Amino acid sequence: MRKNSSNKIMVTWDFTPVSEAALEHAILIAQKYLQKIELIHIAEKGLPVQKLKIKEDELAKIGRDAGTKHGVKVFPKVFKGSIFTTISEYANDEAFSMVVMGTHGMRGMQKVTGSWALKVIVGSKVPFLVVRKNPDAETPFNNIISPVDFKSENKEKLFWAINIANSYKSKVYLFERTLNDKSLQKRINVNTIFARKHLIRNGIEHELVKSTPGGNFARESLEFARSKKSGLLIVTTTKHISLTDYIFGAQEQSVIANDIGIPVMCINPMASFSKVGQFMYGG
Repeated sequence: MRKNSSNKIMVTWDFTPVSEAALEHAILIAQKYLQKIELIHIAEKGLPVQKLKIKEDELAKIGRDAGTKHGVKVFPKVFKGSIFTTISEYANDEAFSMVVMGTHGMRGMQKVTGSWALKVIVGSKVPFLVVRKNPDAETPFNNIISPVDFKSENKEKLFWAINIANSYKSKVYLFERTLNDKSLQKRINVNTIFARKHLIRNGIEHELVKSTPGGNFARESLEFARSKKSGLLIVTTTKHISLTDYIFGAQEQSVIANDIGIPVMCINPMASFSKVGQFMYGG
């Protein structure tokens, strides 16, 4: 693997335990790929200067402590703005390899308005890793689950599955959607064949598992991930997500904010190809 001097991971920080979980995941990745970490806190626009300074000082200490303890470079930054736009805009402008973000799940008003995590993610060209718990330091990203449906974007997330599996010696499970619609099922079969061919070519241990015909694919994907004690579930987000999706629930919302605590890598359509080489191999 060639080092890329511009390789860096963003970790969003809101001074809660889920942020600490996000930083722990990012540290494991940074150590593996020789990347640096930017620890980002988004403060409300009207925050007084004195309170902003307090947050900057707290974040600086967290960054110093983490860097000293784990031997990685951590750069804390505080911005004023909105988490729904500032995070994705900064990630896109600065060409991060990925963003690691903690989520509190679907609760309170989020059950009505949708997952806050999803609202942040859909504006980004950069893949997001969304977590709720600390990683297993011994076997991070084990048993990767890559759901396969009829979308062409399945091919984008496959490249991430292959590269992460290579790096962490993980097994990949292709969880195939099963539909009664013959036309859509044909497209799913094409995606499965493509995936298996590339997994074999890259020497990745893998297994194909099929869902219940006509079942709730998102729910079954999560249950399967739970049964395998998966360390990573990789999904693609919905293109052109609308307010209706936020209110009534895009399918990936329940996956991203899952109560099981499985880390979810979210690939926005057409966001991943330019990043895979950068993140894994340099460029």
